[in-house]
Amino acid sequence: MTKKKRRSRIGIRWQLFGTLALLTVVFIMVLWVFQIRLLSYFYEKEKFSEMEALAAELVTNADDEDFLEKVESHAREQDTCIRLYAAYDLEKDIVKAHSAADCVIHYMTESQIAEIYELAEKNGGTYDRRLEIRNPMHGEGDEDFRLPMIHPRSDSINAIHARMLEIGGEDYLLILDVPLTPVSAVTKTLELQFLWIAAAMMLTALLIALIASHIIAKPLADITEKARKMAAGNYEPDFSVKTGYREVKELAEVLNHAASEIGATDRLQKELIANISHDLRTPLTMIKGYSEMMRDIPGENSPENVQAIIDETTRLSELVNDLMDLSKLQAGTQKIAPAVFDLTATVRDTMHRYDTLIRHEGYRIEFQSAGEAFVCADRVLILQVIYNLINNAVNYTGESKRVVVTETVENGRVRLSVADDGEGIPPEQIHEIWDRYYRVDKVHKRSVMGTGLGLSIVKGVLEAHNATYGVESAVGVGSVFWFELELCEPPTEQE
Repeated sequence: MTKKKRRSRIGIRWQLFGTLALLTVVFIMVLWVFQIRLLSYFYEKEKFSEMEALAAELVTNADDEDFLEKVESHAREQDTCIRLYAAYDLEKDIVKAHSAADCVIHYMTESQIAEIYELAEKNGGTYDRRLEIRNPMHGEGDEDFRLPMIHPRSDSINAIHARMLEIGGEDYLLILDVPLTPVSAVTKTLELQFLWIAAAMMLTALLIALIASHIIAKPLADITEKARKMAAGNYEPDFSVKTGYREVKELAEVLNHAASEIGATDRLQKELIANISHDLRTPLTMIKGYSEMMRDIPGENSPENVQAIIDETTRLSELVNDLMDLSKLQAGTQKIAPAVFDLTATVRDTMHRYDTLIRHEGYRIEFQSAGEAFVCADRVLILQVIYNLINNAVNYTGESKRVVVTETVENGRVRLSVADDGEGIPPEQIHEIWDRYYRVDKVHKRSVMGTGLGLSIVKGVLEAHNATYGVESAVGVGSVFWFELELCEPPTEQE
């Protein structure tokens, strides 16, 4: 990805601002719809609800002796005009309460009252209507409810609620009237306020975005800069942050761990290359030296020199084979061929490989076993494990040159351990000993036995068998490497 494309990406600051601005716009639009566009609707709906509640209460108290007093009291308290008509005579009202001049029901004709009665009867006993009253000279308004005289308020909007009720076995019509105050002036004021509110909220969103982006982006920017250094090969940067939220601190901890692991891997890789180069160069140098000596010096073409060349060639071949085996194990391409075999006999066979070392170098390699132990595993690979563990013990044993191989059986499992009395391994380095070419003293020297890749091969083989393995070590005392396998029944003669 080019730098131009990276720069064209929107930063977290503007993403936050865009998100907050969008939320602000949505919030303002919701307020605008409900507080301005629907203000008149909710206002009128509330007025009708109040009249319906008042009418229901009056109907409930219709048979009370003080009904008329209650009607007048409610009319005054709720600023509502109330008229009560008998169904048999709609020309004259029985009750007229709060006779305000701007109530439209005081100017209705008998035919209009009769029409309301019919509509209420058809509607199940109630009827609501919003009336826009206009001066007859203006020629506008509700055609069905043109008033016979000029209304005191030339132009007005009224809400009426009619309800049928029964008093003393007779039908009556109760009509309530409330003038509706125009809300146009209020909405204009609210619209102006909303413009200022929108501007203030946008500025607030920008300010919050700036502050939040600094809190969020600053530690991320620091981590990114340090990550670039790590990508360039510097594995020492400290990703820890003093400020920031939990996720950033967790990211910093993970990157610190990753940097430490990558740094360790990088150092190990460099050591591996250097050590392999050394181990490859040493036998090649000796082969070349002996060959040139045999060519140039008469009488040096002796069986001893030829054997030295053969030994170094064998060692070089072992190193290459170990590298190939390790690569297969790590790549997961090494095929396992499990079969039942006698582990005890396999260990005894391995011990014969060290006869020359015992005779000429003074090593003592002991094997302690209580009896036969059969396991189901790949015999060739397990043999390689045993060989490498003994080689490792030979290379690191102390002045006694004593190595003890012990086989024990317990709870259906067999444990094979290889002990030496060398310098031991510090506790903080135990988890690293299974790495290729890892050495406690960090000084690469030629092994007495093996190629230096043994423990890595041991780890790969045992993990491929899902076996349990480990090491117990104490500085100045020595180390014990061990692994466990499940016991199997010995094969029958037919098998």
